[in-house]
Parts: sequence; C-alpha cells; structure tokens
Amino acid sequence: MLQTVWVSSSRSWASRKPDGQRTSWKCRFIRTIIQHTCPKHHPKAQGKVRMLKKIHICLCFFFVSGILYEISLLSGCFFSCMPMPKHFLTPEQVLNLGRSIIFLETTERLEPPPLVSCSVESAARIYQDRPVILFMKGLTNDTVLDSNSSYTAFSLLSSMKNVFLFPLQMETVFQETPLLQWYNEVDPEEEKNWVHVSSDASRLALIWKYGGIYMDTDVISIRPIPEESFLAAQKSRFSSNGIFGFPARHKFVWDCMEDFVLKYNGNIWGNQGPFLMTRMLKAICNLTDFEGVEDHSCPNISFLNPQRFYPIPYPAWRRYYDVWDKTPDFNHSYALHLWNFMNRNRKVVVAGSNSLAEKLYKTYCPSTYEDLIQNAELGDFTSYEDS
Repeated sequence: MLQTVWVSSSRSWASRKPDGQRTSWKCRFIRTIIQHTCPKHHPKAQGKVRMLKKIHICLCFFFVSGILYEISLLSGCFFSCMPMPKHFLTPEQVLNLGRSIIFLETTERLEPPPLVSCSVESAARIYQDRPVILFMKGLTNDTVLDSNSSYTAFSLLSSMKNVFLFPLQMETVFQETPLLQWYNEVDPEEEKNWVHVSSDASRLALIWKYGGIYMDTDVISIRPIPEESFLAAQKSRFSSNGIFGFPARHKFVWDCMEDFVLKYNGNIWGNQGPFLMTRMLKAICNLTDFEGVEDHSCPNISFLNPQRFYPIPYPAWRRYYDVWDKTPDFNHSYALHLWNFMNRNRKVVVAGSNSLAEKLYKTYCPSTYEDLIQNAELGDFTSYEDS
C-alpha cells in the first residue's frame, strides 16, 4: 500500500523534476518534517526522532522502489532491473504488463515433462523482454514450490528470470466473459474431453483479458513472431488454436467465446478448439489455398502459413523423433508444433539418439536437455549400476 501511494504521488512531480532528483527531493521533504516536529534538543522527543528516522528510511526505500519500478517498465528492462523478487508478483500484475506468452497445464500434474519444459524455456529465450507464464491447474495458492523444489523441471523454469508459474483458477479467469455461466453450469465429471475443453476456454479468456500469445506446451519457439493479431493455419482453409495472438479486448476473441458457449458440444473433440477458430475465421474472411509460403490477410487478422508452425504436418509427427540425413533449417518457421496429442506411444527424446527432436532440444532449450535428458539418463544409469 505504501509503495502504491508513493508511486502515485510521484507521477505529477516526476514530470517537473529530472529522474536523478526524485529520491533526494522526497527524502529532504520527510527530513524537514522530522526536524520541525521533533527537535533533537527536546529530551522527550528523542524517542520519536529515532522512530521517525526509521519511518523516513522505510518510506524512502518504498519511494525509490516505486520509481525504479516505473522506470523499468518505461525502459523495457523489467526483468533485468525489477526492484522486487518476481515471486511476490501476482498473475494480474504480470499479465497487465501485456505481451505475455501464455502456456496452460490443465491436468493436475506438478512436474512438467521435458517437452513442456522445453516449450516454456524456448519461449523464455526467444522472448527475453516478455513475461512467459505457465498456468498450472495442479498448483494452488497454498502449494509451496520454489527454485529449490524437488521437481527438477519446476526448479529449472522457476529460476529463469522471465518465467512465472501460477495456479490456474478457472473461475477467476472466466470472470467478465461469456464463459463464466457455461463454467458454472458444466459438470467436468460428465465431460470426456474436459482437459482439452477447459484449456480451449481458458486460453480464449486469458488472451481476451490481457492480450499476448498463447502456445500449446508442445510448441518449441525458434524465432520471434512478428505479428500481433494472428491465427495459425494448420493447413489451407483450416486454423489451429494451438498458437494464436491478439491484443487485449480484441473483438474476434470475444466472438469466439460467445460461439464457444452457443455451440458447445464437449463430446466432439476440437469443436471448441480448431473447429471454432476455423468457423469464426470463415465468417469474416474468404479463405483460399496457400501457394508457397505467403501469409493471408483478413480484416485485422493475419492467417499465417502452415510453414510458420506446422512444417511437419500431423500425419508425419513421428519424423520429429527420426534421424535425418540432413537437418531441416525451418527458415520459414517461427515455432514448431511437435503434435504431442498424436504421440500415444510416448516417444521421448533420448540423449545421443541424434534425432531431430534431440537437436531441437540442444539448440532451443539447452537447460532442459541437460537437466531433464542427459542428467536424468545418467542418474538412471548410476542407479542401475548401484543396484
């Protein structure tokens, strides 16, 4: 509360004083009050003087912190000169910065598997000036997990300066959206696709409220996406919802939430996901086949070529785990979707396999590769030798 008051009161003054004078002016003002209200020569006032000096120091600290916070936001160095530990920031404070990269985990698991860790780490490395948030349903406000957690992936991600792990509280997320009534009426126990349906809904609400980019947890980022309002074509005339981006309060996202509720059918996989995005896009855009690697433009929305995220289509998803004679360069891609939903046999990255996926891990999420692939396999080998 004190910080809020000082930052607020400093804004009008900041327009009149150079940055370097802000702290000294405020501190001199407080010192003047102390000197005039509690003269040091008065015996009964000495205790008050000491107490007010402590208050003076505390208020100056809060004031300086507030100024640094504002400067960091204006200068784009939020993560390099943040005046407070990121663990004290709330989801709203981080999301309100805008331009977030958002991931969702709608199962109850607390330990992100290697592919999830790689997705989040790669985004954090590509978008170093943007907050990268993993919302986890298994987390609660009472869950005590930090960078020293026994969960290796959790510790790894928590240690990254622009990565935030927050509880996914759907009732809060759906407030002030058309999805709240649906959420209050639906019975998750009766929904066979609840993990996917709840994720479809949550990503729409979060992007509508705060803006930014949503990514599935099996998407490896390889270069920044230059678009602000976009959908990703999975193939010609068909949109995915595994990755998309919009500024806050975009009408298209609101319309998608309304359609989500109006045409809800939890028994049809993807009805609230890629099929929703496709039918809403077709309503405002004359979709045609892609020729080459060009993108399509619709009113206020870019419909990005399948090469941007899906250069390997889902029928060929196993190729990510194959050894290639020549590694593709993916020069036309911003990120790669590894189709984990198709991976029912649970193919994994193996150290030394020389698979395409292993090479991607080494390049775009090296910490995940070292900690969760190499070290894990070394640990398994050591345990086997010991036994």
